[in-house]
Amino acid sequence: MLWIMSLKGAGTPLVTEVIKDRLCFAILYSRPKSSSNVHYFSIDNELEYENFYADFGPLNLAMVYRYCCKINKKLKVIYLGKTPEEAYRILMFGDTSYIPFRDAAYGSCNFYITLLDCFYAVKKAMQYGFLNFNSFNLDEYEYYEKAENGDLNWIIPDRFLAFCGPHSRTRLESGYHQHSPEAYIPYFKNHNVTTIIRLNKRMYDAKRFTNAGFDHYDLFFADGSTPTDAIVKEFLDVCENAEGAIAVHCKAGLGRTGTLIACYIMKHYRMTATEAIAWVRICRPGSVIGPQQQFLMMKQASLWMEGDYFRQKLKGQENGKHRAAVSKLLLAVDDISINGVENEDKQEHELYSDDDEINAVTQGDRLRALKSRRQSKTNAIPLTVILQSSVQSCKTSEPNISGSAGITKRTTRSASRKSSFKSLIPQRERRKRNALQQMPLMALWYSHCSAAFALPSFFIVFFYCFLIFCRTEPFSALPLLSCLSLLYG
Repeated sequence: MLWIMSLKGAGTPLVTEVIKDRLCFAILYSRPKSSSNVHYFSIDNELEYENFYADFGPLNLAMVYRYCCKINKKLKVIYLGKTPEEAYRILMFGDTSYIPFRDAAYGSCNFYITLLDCFYAVKKAMQYGFLNFNSFNLDEYEYYEKAENGDLNWIIPDRFLAFCGPHSRTRLESGYHQHSPEAYIPYFKNHNVTTIIRLNKRMYDAKRFTNAGFDHYDLFFADGSTPTDAIVKEFLDVCENAEGAIAVHCKAGLGRTGTLIACYIMKHYRMTATEAIAWVRICRPGSVIGPQQQFLMMKQASLWMEGDYFRQKLKGQENGKHRAAVSKLLLAVDDISINGVENEDKQEHELYSDDDEINAVTQGDRLRALKSRRQSKTNAIPLTVILQSSVQSCKTSEPNISGSAGITKRTTRSASRKSSFKSLIPQRERRKRNALQQMPLMALWYSHCSAAFALPSFFIVFFYCFLIFCRTEPFSALPLLSCLSLLYG
């Protein structure tokens, strides 16, 4: 029989039971030795979040998958069907508290997402078919998330792809990976991507995509800022009418890209703003930054209403009176802006001019440079050199971009099985650890019992991947890891 211990005082171990007599979650201060009845293990140095600034999670989808496979192999069972509340309730033992996750922006933070937000995001992702561990391709995810291999992630499989903004040509300059439109075309055609949406300055001629048979749209707004209602509406209209998958990019494919994809998720899947942010970050760490978080909170109510109306319209259940009432409500909600000032109609139709973004280092440049330096083997290259390279490439981009904002229909959908990205995947840099900090562990307890007590092989142990999302308040320097308990006969 396992017990839960929560004693006062520094250095006190904390233990809670997840699966009776089989699985335990613990916070320990030293590494105990495994025995014939107990097996301890830790993922602290195995699954590490690669931060941009002060952000520390949640871990990406590949790490979630790796962790669940590891637990499944150790317990020889499948996953539990716990609700988010049940999973979170088990974690709230003793005086334990957990630091909420923050964005990837530099400086202070005033918006957070919690463990419970992550649990709900995973639950709804599984409910809507965004996440299926039986078909999840770990190798593909880890390959294409690398900057040198395209820096792309699927947010909604077969529907939304977020990727780093292409350049005029593919090259590696001062450790900064840049890819031309042609580098992405084979992958896009092979995965039924039919539409590309660009949110940043023109770094390439859109005709290089449209001539290959893709639809291409330009919806510019400033790096690190929030979109106008006109941009949100046009983005949603384009996506709702796209025949295939949609590839969205800004400069780094994080802030602006994640914000608009989150708007679509909120409208069509009724996720809350925090759930949408959590899911986008699990798929593509670093997404949705700064004021974009509050913007999504402000848009949640109106997007939910628009989504309800959209679904009713598809079913043919609306009538003229209902339509007028819903439209009136939507207009009332849309008049609210983040700073409390009503939106002016003339501003709704003015798209952002990108001239000031071309010759300056923006948030997107910094995030791309950090990711390139972190993932590259040439880690000795100073960050300033990479940023200078980025700005220089902006100045030498293709001069002929007139008419690139036009919409050109696809002319071909031929499939290609050959990727043009490099095959070399560099190893991740391991960050140094403070030996005096907490050493959280995981443990498997083995004890003898009657055969009648043994759990069936189909019993579930998923538990919403809580063990890899956690971080404790008193020990913010390390992810919270766990202890497993397994009783067998």
